[in-house]
Amino acid sequence: MANRPRPLSPHLQVYRWQIQMATSILHRATGIVLSVGALIIAGGLLALMMGPESWNCFTTHAGAWYGKVILFGWTWCFAYHLCNGIRHIVQDFAIGYSKPTFIRSSWLSVIGSLVITALVWAYVCFGGAA
Repeated sequence: MANRPRPLSPHLQVYRWQIQMATSILHRATGIVLSVGALIIAGGLLALMMGPESWNCFTTHAGAWYGKVILFGWTWCFAYHLCNGIRHIVQDFAIGYSKPTFIRSSWLSVIGSLVITALVWAYVCFGGAA
């Protein structure tokens, strides 16, 4: 009997990217980023507990350009994970499973997260966050 190579199951190169795929992957990725962000918040709380020198060091890094980029990214991850989590809760009640509704809710979670992030950072930059 000849040894023929078995067919492989379809992989990412076979499928066309759709918003539903992207939102599923982003939901998992933002969950990971939020976990890392929680460690940074814990580090900030430890710095606050250790005294003014440690806290000043933490706020200096958080206020630098790279700290603001990290905070902006973490804010978007939080907003996206929140919006997409709400979408998943609604779907847990068997609402929104038709294809057009599913696509619309996927786009709403992406756009909603961008709007929430923009509002938070507009408040931070212009609204009086000390």
